[in-house]
Amino acid sequence: MKSLDFDADIVQRVSICVYEAEMNVVMHGGDGTISMTVDDTAIVLEVKDDGPGIADINLALTEGYTTAGEEVQQMGFGAGMGLPNIAKNSDHFDIVSQKGNGACLTMRFRIHK
Repeated sequence: MKSLDFDADIVQRVSICVYEAEMNVVMHGGDGTISMTVDDTAIVLEVKDDGPGIADINLALTEGYTTAGEEVQQMGFGAGMGLPNIAKNSDHFDIVSQKGNGACLTMRFRIHK
């Protein structure tokens, strides 16, 4: 993104979101994919996984709420800030998920001209 002359602010926000999303896939989601598309108006990240899904999305968006196991938390992860950080750092954020069917996160970042 830096080589494409994106502003440092958007590079940082996209990096935070993709890191948080990939850590959720690693900790909870089983296998997953991350894709990024760029057009004249926005950067769009889409993260899909085939994990256990999110039973209560509103609860999962609560700062500090986590379903991470003790082992993950002992490694310094699972503080319950992943989805709240994504919501805070993206211009638009959407989750489609239900218990037992994985999750699809879409994050949009406006490109300022």
